[in-house]
Amino acid sequence: MKIGTIALAAASTVALGALFAGASGGSCFAEDAFYKGKQITVLVNFAPGGPTDVEARLFTRSIGKHIDGNPSLIVRNIDGAGGMAGANYMGEIAPRDGSYLGYFSSVAWLYAVMPSQRRVALDQFDFVAYQPGTAIHYMRTDVKPGVKSVDELLKAQDLVVGGLSRDNAKDVMMRLALDMLGVRYKYVTAYVGSQGVRLALQRGEVNYYAESPAVYRAQIEPMVKAGEVIPLYYDPGYDGQSFTVPKQMEGLEIPSFRDVYRRLKGAEPSGLHWDSYLAAVAVNNGTQRIVAMPPNSPAAATAALQKAIHEMQSDPSYIAEATKAFGYVPEYVAEPGTKDRVRAILNVKPEIQAFMQGYMAQH
Repeated sequence: MKIGTIALAAASTVALGALFAGASGGSCFAEDAFYKGKQITVLVNFAPGGPTDVEARLFTRSIGKHIDGNPSLIVRNIDGAGGMAGANYMGEIAPRDGSYLGYFSSVAWLYAVMPSQRRVALDQFDFVAYQPGTAIHYMRTDVKPGVKSVDELLKAQDLVVGGLSRDNAKDVMMRLALDMLGVRYKYVTAYVGSQGVRLALQRGEVNYYAESPAVYRAQIEPMVKAGEVIPLYYDPGYDGQSFTVPKQMEGLEIPSFRDVYRRLKGAEPSGLHWDSYLAAVAVNNGTQRIVAMPPNSPAAATAALQKAIHEMQSDPSYIAEATKAFGYVPEYVAEPGTKDRVRAILNVKPEIQAFMQGYMAQH
């Protein structure tokens, strides 16, 4: 299974029964009654109204229809520290009985580049599912001297990049991309969520940012049509070996950063900045959304949730609602081996860790 390429099991109901069945055998799932009479809190590590929160709420509404035992579900937001506040709560405070389910963004990268500096060992969480994704970089058209297409990007003056925090993966990839291209910019951070940056961009406080394809379609494309902003490039899918076009980019005629770099610089990107950018793409975008429970949560809870995710993704109402909201259907990798796969993704080379720690401290 390649990162950046959605590869979900197309198993029949019978096959899924065999895949997730417990030792008791038979036609019933061993975990059928695990959530009967219980409540699940879906913990989102960013503020209400942002892209992570919007996706989490659709996920919560949709998966609830398919969890055996018909538990009640509520959403709780704990934002801060670039997303790590929610992860810290999950690892330190949340009960380990299957009643708390994290819906996280950004934390994979934060842990992968600075594991020794984190309060919780993210790689010990019980990973239920992950969703690969990407981000689309865009800028205002009134950037001096007047930039009307990505081919004029190298002429940009007084560029101001908006961000969430110095160690946020999306912030890192925005800065690395511009550094590789040789575009001078000012970096302004500590906005509260993507919604805060977007408002700042509309006010003219910043003029460059990156959004998920769902937010781009809903919020940014109207600004493109109005001539207020232009799309520049998207972060390509990358699994450590090969490049792919993320599913979310289907129907959007926007080049990848790699293609833009080759077009503007006349060569392939290379060097430590490029290697670090690719590491961020593989870790953060490869696991753009992570669905996880605290360490040592019941195996029956994981199995019940993974089964529900499989059923959700073939639910016509989920497909219709997601398509209407985002322009595509978020799809999740949710298999018995997901825990080991995510743990392997979190393993970043020491030289990349060292470079990124210094890079983030300097910006």
